[in-house]
Amino acid sequence: MAKRIEIISKKEVFQKFIFKIEEAHLRYERFDGEMTPELVRLNLNRGDSTAAVVHNKQDDTIILTEQFRYSTYDKGPGWMLEIPAGVIDPDLDPDPAATMRREIEEEIGYTVESLRLINKFYLSPGGSSERIFLYYTSVTPKQQTKKGGGLVHEGEDIRILSVKVNDALHKVDKGEIVDAKTIIGLQWLKMNRP
Repeated sequence: MAKRIEIISKKEVFQKFIFKIEEAHLRYERFDGEMTPELVRLNLNRGDSTAAVVHNKQDDTIILTEQFRYSTYDKGPGWMLEIPAGVIDPDLDPDPAATMRREIEEEIGYTVESLRLINKFYLSPGGSSERIFLYYTSVTPKQQTKKGGGLVHEGEDIRILSVKVNDALHKVDKGEIVDAKTIIGLQWLKMNRP
């Protein structure tokens, strides 16, 4: 049975680029059936994103990107090993799969048709509404039709790495891959690869 939620008020208190912070005053039904007192919650609303495990079955490698991520700089490492990913722009194309195909081409230069949805999940539901649509695709070297490396006008400088799946999993174990979507994707691949 669905629990009751009362939204008393909701307003955007900050907006810059793709980041918006919403402040909500609300009450919700607790597990004992009583309503909470009025609470204030903030939500970082930056839209949804998409990511893909790009796997070459022939040589059992995964294609990773490495790029500078300012948000990780203070706590380290700054430069992150990740699977290809991007933010869904609903004005450009609201379809997560179309966004993923475009991001794969921009970041690593591959043209892919078939994407299998692994799952969708929230990264930090305590304070952000962002969801990740996580896909799997199998590629061959012939599908690399462009250079990749990201879009210079967006400030991207992406290095492309082809890493044996077992080596990538070892990098997770050693703490060299610390990106959540990449860890989830690699764990899924570990359980589902032929």
